[in-house]
Amino acid sequence: QKHQPLNGYVSLSQSSDASDDSDCSLADVLPGPSVHDPVNQVISSEELRGLKVCLTELLSPLESEVLHHYLQGCSYERIAGAVGRDCKTVDNALQRIKRKIDVHLESRRVLQ
Repeated sequence: QKHQPLNGYVSLSQSSDASDDSDCSLADVLPGPSVHDPVNQVISSEELRGLKVCLTELLSPLESEVLHHYLQGCSYERIAGAVGRDCKTVDNALQRIKRKIDVHLESRRVLQ
């Protein structure tokens, strides 16, 4: 019975009901990606703009610099060398950044 899943598949290209004469297939019924939906693009850009404002207003200069290096993919050691602090300071700054972002996102969720 190892081939049972293959034998009982549902085709995405054939109509969902054999007795139905419509040309509607399962692939036509399933929702596609919403990446190109203009409404989602506007909402995403507004969310991103709000997050950028939040970060510029709430983060200290050290936190901003640490975040910049972190988003570039730098390791904690490399960030520590770039900002002239130790790794524990970098870790603490990243934890504060995460808390501030969480608070911001929670406040946005309540407004929606």
